Amino acid sequence: MDGLKRGSAAIVGVAESDLGQVAEDMSVFDLMAQGTRRALDDCGLTLKDVDGLFSATTQSRMSVLGLAEYLGINPPYIGSTIVGGSSFEYHVAHAMGAIAQGLCNVAVIAYGSTQRSVGRKQASVREVNPYETPFKPFLPSSAYALAASRHMHEFGTTREQLAAVAVAARKWALLNPAAWEKKPLTIEGVLSARMVSYPFTVRDCCLVTDGGGAIVVTSAERARSLKKPPAYVLGCGQSTTHANISSMPDLTVTGALAAGQAAYKMAKLGPSDVDAVELYDAFTINTILFLEDLGFCNKGEGGAFVSDGRIAPNGSLAVNTNGGGLSYCHPGMYGLFLLIEAVRQLRGECGARQVKDCEVALAHGNGGVLSSQATVILGTPATV
Repeated sequence: MDGLKRGSAAIVGVAESDLGQVAEDMSVFDLMAQGTRRALDDCGLTLKDVDGLFSATTQSRMSVLGLAEYLGINPPYIGSTIVGGSSFEYHVAHAMGAIAQGLCNVAVIAYGSTQRSVGRKQASVREVNPYETPFKPFLPSSAYALAASRHMHEFGTTREQLAAVAVAARKWALLNPAAWEKKPLTIEGVLSARMVSYPFTVRDCCLVTDGGGAIVVTSAERARSLKKPPAYVLGCGQSTTHANISSMPDLTVTGALAAGQAAYKMAKLGPSDVDAVELYDAFTINTILFLEDLGFCNKGEGGAFVSDGRIAPNGSLAVNTNGGGLSYCHPGMYGLFLLIEAVRQLRGECGARQVKDCEVALAHGNGGVLSSQATVILGTPATV
């Protein structure tokens, strides 16, 4: 990301669409458009201002064309990179670059999924892999379970430590009125739940919900004149290491290592500068792996790090403050919601779950089966 300038763009509008189980017959474009309208209202802009459009969803092969048609706009710059749930962190970097080059000035990044309503099999077609499919893995759960099992073998990580991630996420979710899960959760509750793919029970796995949303990105100059304080893009980084889990170079080290290093370098910051950490927690092992790879603890120490409420409310590190994909929502590709929460924390809009004096927030997206990783570091006006 050497060509991008720290703080040259900002996220100025954020919004979710309806979440959970949406109204009957709503389409992904209904949800994208709903999120887009709300995000534009959030920053005081209109569709007429939008000259850049980005989207990704598993339910439409050419989602950005469908969204432009639905919105009735013809933006000169479009993007539909789709690398799983990290796609939207990629889109932030792409929008930032496009704005810097004068290709657009106001970019909307949108997402929508009706996977709960229509069923996961309809929402996401499974591809045949001749090296894995014959073994009948339960994907994506078995892929992440493989990484978790390796981490347990290599570093002594326990199922109780994995469960601590889910418990912390649930405690944050109980502070978020928009969260799907409303009941307290204990370590024993995680361990005794239905087994999905060892070592994961259903409580180690993300939710299956409908939902979507949008964010609005513009130049730093324009951002200063809009309704709410901008969340400046201080750093971006991306990394892909494989497509299929059987080709992952090291099951205990993800592309978050390289993505995070690139983002920190661009932001001129380090892990100790981050006040709120929003991580793609499709499974409990994700949070542990990403905390290690992003430098919040040493490799192999993630299990101990997340124990004893350290990443829960009132802990020493605020992680997944909206409840995460484990307890807030998870409509197939969760990466956009990381950015929405990060921006809201920087604005001080999070009520009971607000992180005190939040100046720097990190959003880290994950796609595929630990395949594509992307980090975005955001900051308040005071950080630029």
